[in-house]
Amino acid sequence: MTTSYRPAPPCVLVFSGSDPSGGAGMQADIPAISALGCHPLSVPTALTVQDNVSVFAVHPIDAELIRHQAQVLIDRFDIRAVKLGIAGNRRNAETIVELILQLRSRRPDLPVVVDPVLASGHGNRLSTDDPAQAIAPLYAVATVILPNLNEADRLCGGEHGREAQAAILMQRGCEHVLLKGGHGPQEEDVVNRWFGPEGAGASWRWPRLPDEFHGTGCTLAAALSAMLAHGLGMRDAIDAAQHYCQHALATSYAIAPGQRIPNRVPLHEKSFAGEYK
Repeated sequence: MTTSYRPAPPCVLVFSGSDPSGGAGMQADIPAISALGCHPLSVPTALTVQDNVSVFAVHPIDAELIRHQAQVLIDRFDIRAVKLGIAGNRRNAETIVELILQLRSRRPDLPVVVDPVLASGHGNRLSTDDPAQAIAPLYAVATVILPNLNEADRLCGGEHGREAQAAILMQRGCEHVLLKGGHGPQEEDVVNRWFGPEGAGASWRWPRLPDEFHGTGCTLAAALSAMLAHGLGMRDAIDAAQHYCQHALATSYAIAPGQRIPNRVPLHEKSFAGEYK
């Protein structure tokens, strides 16, 4: 039998919580990153008790266990991007920052994608500390942060306009901001707005689908980390990640009443990784 080994894919280091329902968190990150031609290296930050509607409990992993898991991976593999989901508490976030600074001592331009998850889609907290305070250490290492409109209001204050909120996040250290319109005021379309350095920016408008989905933000952030690991520039990476995410939602499925599960492994011949590399 002959072999047809594929070239080594870029590795993406993922820090996120474990969702036993398989819809969000690490269980969303791994298939999305794999579908886009990268290899996910996964470090769980918290164990959650949840289904496709509610989060019932969050149990953060010990910070030193997170460090040990990640250090073994950092010492062995060439990591091309990092994706951050929930940290579980502030101590875990501080530990993750230390690990990223270590990685950046070797690869200064390492892209770091931060999904600032403060609560589930139904408002359940996802940190044992104050969620907004728990993620504060991550601003300084964020290449791009992806808050939805509710999260932007929580992090920056709802009295500020969207451009002002993006400016606040950039002043805190985030190089790029992608404000997502999927949660918040229910307009007819979803409008996602990118703000970058030196006035860079763009917006995208997507049809608002009629249902609710489990792990949409995780899917988009994971897809963006994969596109950046492939070496795409920020605008192209954001564009490609959104196309992938929109397709995952449009072809989603239901495993029970409640939020639908995005289809992160497209069952057709179109290769998103091949198209956008």
